[in-house]
Amino acid sequence: MMKYLTKKSLTFISIFLILSFCIFADTLYKVNKGDTLYSISRKYQITVAELRAANNLSENDVLKAGQKLIIPEADISTAVALSGDKNNKSDSPVNTSNTTEIEVKKGDTLYSLSKKYGLTVADLLAINNLDSSSVIKVGQKLKVRTTSLSNASQNESKVANVNNDIKIVEKAPDTRTYGATVTADTNTKWPVSNPKITQVKGKISGVQLSAKENEKVLCIHEGTVMYVGTYRGFGQVVFVQSKTGLIYAYTGLGSVKVKKGEYAVAATELGSAGIDPISGKSQITFMVFQNGQPIDPGKAPRS
Repeated sequence: MMKYLTKKSLTFISIFLILSFCIFADTLYKVNKGDTLYSISRKYQITVAELRAANNLSENDVLKAGQKLIIPEADISTAVALSGDKNNKSDSPVNTSNTTEIEVKKGDTLYSLSKKYGLTVADLLAINNLDSSSVIKVGQKLKVRTTSLSNASQNESKVANVNNDIKIVEKAPDTRTYGATVTADTNTKWPVSNPKITQVKGKISGVQLSAKENEKVLCIHEGTVMYVGTYRGFGQVVFVQSKTGLIYAYTGLGSVKVKKGEYAVAATELGSAGIDPISGKSQITFMVFQNGQPIDPGKAPRS
């Protein structure tokens, strides 16, 4: 009996891991009757803007049953870049040196081109002065980094042709690297009080901040709430964009107190700290982005 239960348990765990693996990779989704971009984005815990960019859809495009959509790999820097207000860009110049032009071909999207040329969608948007609502057209000229050309053929997105929900394409490796943990400088304002700060580098660049259980998470720079929702791998998140175009990303929240479109002044309660599912500790991850690229959260302006 015990041996039967063990085999049954192992089978269940294997199926669970396979399904989880599929959900967290690039997939192709067949639209069902009643589906909307919003409902699909909630199912896969990404933003509507990411779905549009991956499928070259405008805000006016309507989904049709049977239509196939690419569900992109979750990338919070892309989500941040696409959530920004196009009329509220950073004044800091974007480095457009070492670029060359390519021509958009049939089937190209911002997402597929960024994968092909080894760029982030945020970088592709920035160097071409495009915004989150941009739809590219066949024959359009776009700039890409010359350093990415040699890897273009190796980085093309390969999406399988499937008829139902999801199909695994590739595994997204965890590229995070954790640095030393230090105690916060009392002269620097953070979203939580007196946190221990752990640097997070790599594809995800920011800091993890320790917090008391259910501690209030406060806005450290006033701005417009651009996005509120659950984001894959980060739990509940809030993005706040300052008037200068910087976007402050508060992630791993246990609860959220603000809504999209609200203007949050400094010290506004955005929500509460959540419990990290891996460490089991109360903490949040905090990031700041300029032109879609992460900057040091410790040096980012405070209100």
